[in-house]
Amino acid sequence: MANPTVTNVDGTNSGPNVTLLPDTIQLPTGNIWKSGLFTITLSPAQVNTVTAAEQTFTATGIGLQVGDYVSVTCTAPTAGVGIVNASVSAADALTIQFVNPTAGNLTPTASTPYLVYVVRPQPLWTAPASEPQLDW
Repeated sequence: MANPTVTNVDGTNSGPNVTLLPDTIQLPTGNIWKSGLFTITLSPAQVNTVTAAEQTFTATGIGLQVGDYVSVTCTAPTAGVGIVNASVSAADALTIQFVNPTAGNLTPTASTPYLVYVVRPQPLWTAPASEPQLDW
């Protein structure tokens, strides 16, 4: 399947369907509207022994919105501390759940770069009622 020609709403592109295509690039299948990989510097607080604790960080500059899918990776992880979940709890608010299964309290290294992969679903997209959601 060939990718469709993307046209500005005002029709400045002479390609086909100048009035039907949106002003943003979309994948030919699925419901992903935008995606991006960003680097932010975080200084997490101590993670107590044998616990999984959520910490929320301000992530201005990325433009996070509730409903975005996020995946977070630390570029220099602290031994014994892992990331088990990440979500967007409010606009520009990144919530990361850290786990510490060890016998002592651990604090992830301060001022460490974290990679944040963001996927934003297509607005107003709803799953089809009776057919597959992904039509390959």
